[in-house]
Amino acid sequence: MMKFRIYLLSILFTAFMITGCEKDETTVNEAEVLVEYLESTDSPLMKDFVNTDMPTMITASDLNSLNLTNQAYIIDIRSAADFALGHIANAHNVALADILTHIEGVDLTPYTKVAIVCYTGQTAGFAASVLRLMGYDKVYDLKWGMCSWNDATASKWKTTIAAGNTYATQFTATAAPKAEAGSLPVLSTGFETGQDILEARAQAVLTEGFSAASISNATVFANKDDYYIVNYWSEAHYTDPGHIPGAIQYTPKESIKLDADLLTLPTDKPVVVYCYTGQTSAFLAAYLRMLGYDAKSLLYGANGMIYDVMLNKSMTTFKASDIMGYALVSK
Repeated sequence: MMKFRIYLLSILFTAFMITGCEKDETTVNEAEVLVEYLESTDSPLMKDFVNTDMPTMITASDLNSLNLTNQAYIIDIRSAADFALGHIANAHNVALADILTHIEGVDLTPYTKVAIVCYTGQTAGFAASVLRLMGYDKVYDLKWGMCSWNDATASKWKTTIAAGNTYATQFTATAAPKAEAGSLPVLSTGFETGQDILEARAQAVLTEGFSAASISNATVFANKDDYYIVNYWSEAHYTDPGHIPGAIQYTPKESIKLDADLLTLPTDKPVVVYCYTGQTSAFLAAYLRMLGYDAKSLLYGANGMIYDVMLNKSMTTFKASDIMGYALVSK
């Protein structure tokens, strides 16, 4: 009888181990499922948005023309107080965390484009990226934000924080190597399909907000070794005018792919992305956060660090001529 019990327990233990192993083998790598989905033609946009169309931006002049003919749907994600002081006619004031729920309830058929509007174009770029990934292919970020609409709303880009030269002497041409390829972040949405994981991550990222996904140049320069710094522009500009010391060059529309350099981004430290203006990096930071990276967009990009150098080299900079002087309406 005792031998039979031992035999039975042995069988049960073996069955348990086999079942456990089978369960482990079928555990879903959510981040991998999500990135493969977003890079495929099965995604809501039927293309790899990050490595094709990103960033999608609209100028104030183009938005004004569309708005005059009722072809634009405008979502203003600034504070209610600032919206009340002056906004674009026909704009809808929606909090960033609520933007997905809002757009899901709108019939966008009559509109040519959907413009997301913020103060500088950075938070709107973050939001536009999430909405694009969700399949809203009419969504655009208003370039330079409300700073490009009217002088009364242009104060944020007319500061030394946005157009500064504090770090011009610290930029270097010395290249830094990419990290060794590792693994993707761990996601725990509890879902198994790309679409379900995407929906869960989209709302989570929007709820976290842009404050969690942005960082100042002063903070980065004070502790450069604490961050993996991504220089998100061409190899030519990586050398001239140079880059933040230690920053690693990743080529737009090429590098951030699973079969390229995505896996060289670390999961054990914040990834700081910077571009020329902070707008494209906001798009990319949103995407990386969707995948589970602790990604942050460097506010105002190189404009806030080497503005005069960029101006002299005819690089992308905010200028007074970008302020169009269009009408504002108030409540």
